[in-house]
This record gives sequence, C-alpha cells and structure tokens, in this order.
Amino acid sequence: MKPLRQFFLAAVGLAFCTLAVAQGYPNKPVKIVVAYQAGQGTDIASRYIAEQLTKALGQSFYVDNRPGAGGNLGTEVAARAAPDGYTLTMGTNATHGTNQFLYDTIPFDAEKDFEPVILIGSFPMVVSVNTSSTVTSIGDLVASAKAKSNSVDIAMPSTTARIVFELLKAQSHAPLFGVPYKGSATAVADVIGGQLPVLIDTVTATRPYVTGGKLKPIAVTSLKGTELLPGVKPVAEQGLPGFEVIAWNALYAPKGTPKDVIRTLNAEINKILAQPEARQKLLTLGFDVGGGTPEQLSEFGRSERKKWGPLISASGIKAE
Repeated sequence: MKPLRQFFLAAVGLAFCTLAVAQGYPNKPVKIVVAYQAGQGTDIASRYIAEQLTKALGQSFYVDNRPGAGGNLGTEVAARAAPDGYTLTMGTNATHGTNQFLYDTIPFDAEKDFEPVILIGSFPMVVSVNTSSTVTSIGDLVASAKAKSNSVDIAMPSTTARIVFELLKAQSHAPLFGVPYKGSATAVADVIGGQLPVLIDTVTATRPYVTGGKLKPIAVTSLKGTELLPGVKPVAEQGLPGFEVIAWNALYAPKGTPKDVIRTLNAEINKILAQPEARQKLLTLGFDVGGGTPEQLSEFGRSERKKWGPLISASGIKAE
C-alpha cells in the first residue's frame, strides 16, 4: 500500500501546487511567443494585447519573436514550454489551421498540444483589380474568364491567397490562372501597373491602395461585409453562397495549463476587446475584433482544419 499512498500524496501535492499557481497568477512576467517577425500584423496585435494585459493584471506581459518555417518554429517552442501560464503563443490560421496540411510534417499538434484561450481578431482577404478595369464584381470576373479561357491571371502573394484562389476556382468553375509571388509589394505593384489584372491579398496590405485610389476592391472573403472596407460585398453575396476564407489571430497556452489561468486570461482579454479604444486600435491594424470562450475557439479551430484539409490536399498546395 505504501507506493499507492505515495502516489496519492504526490497527486494531492500537485493539485495544491496547480491551484496555488492559478490563484496567484500572474506573479512573474508572462511571455507571448510570436512565430513571426517583429512589425508584422500578428506581432503588432500581440504587443497591443500584451500592453493591455500588463495594465490589467499588474505583471509584465511581453512578446518573444521566434520567426521561421512558416510559423512552425516559434509554435513548437510554445508547445514544449512548461504549462504554467507563463508562456503563451499567438496562433494564426496558418500555425493552428492550415500548416498541418501544407507541410509533410510539423513538430506539434495544433489541437493536442495547446489549450485555446481566446480569438483575438480576424480579417478577410480582398479580391481587387486595377482601377482601369471594367470588372466590378465576382460575376464580372467569372464571366471574363469563361469568355476567354485562362485569360485572367491572379496575383497570389501568400499561401492564404492561394487558398482563396483555389476555392474561388473550384466554386465558380472558371478557368482562372494563379501567379504566385513571394510577397505583397511586387504583387501589388504588378496589378497597379497593369501587368496582371487581379490581386488577392490581405485587407491590411490592400486597404492603403484602395483608399489611395490605386486599386479597386470587388469582394472580401469574409462571410459578411466588414468595417475594414465598408460597402465592399463578400464573395458569398455575389453568387457563391457560403464562400469564406479569413485569416485570424488567437491566443493559446501549452496543453495542461491550469484552467483557472485560462479563465483569467479569457476574462481579462474579453474585457479589453470590449473597450471602444481597443476595437478602434484593432480595426486600425486591420482586424475585426474577436472574443468569446475557449470552447468557442476550440470549435472554431477544429472547423477551420476540417474545412481546409480536403481543399489543400485536393489542390496539391504545399508550403513554399
């Protein structure tokens, strides 16, 4: 009976230790691993949330940038961290959605290795054209492609843009032709310059050129319209019902992080996101504000992976 008694006492001790950690949380600085370079949208949003949590909880929350391998490097660091609430990570639609289908292997499991905390925000992709184009809608785009096969070249400066392209092509049955780019700058310049007629890119990258009169948006890829580009209709309202591709940021903790810690973080960030100044800040960064429960984030992530896995596999898309 002695080994059983020792096991019981150890389990009780661990339970009290976990409770004590949760009740006193946070009592030291908290690191948020960002698997992308400083200055990118995910990094800026993470720093804003870290700043607000520092004010709300009285301990320093700070960002640790670990870019590389499409977000896989930093996400692995977070997955292997101690599950005590002092290492978190800002996950994305790539790290916790599509990467497991884009790479032959990744060093973590998006569902099994993490505790969901809260959805921070999301943003649609934008389909836009040169301002001199006669195309004003997705219907025009599809009709133009069908009238002259493979005449519509679409610039794709990211994997997410490629996914939008593949879904648009599959649902519209139009003979569209995708042209991959390494980044937004050259893709935008080529569409503005008339080398290619169509661009698919993030709302963050596209919006300055729209407001500057250099690109004409014809659709957003969210299910409903967005405050980020008022008046621009979703693809789903232009003959392709149910069409939706969004990029997103969400906070996660390593698997096994105490539930009380998760609840504390969730409650405080929901309060932050409800503040008008936070909403305005995230809109400025190009995000529609998130929120909700850990359970809702868990279900959302699961539905994203279920949706994109078959499309990525069928299209043969691989990370570049």
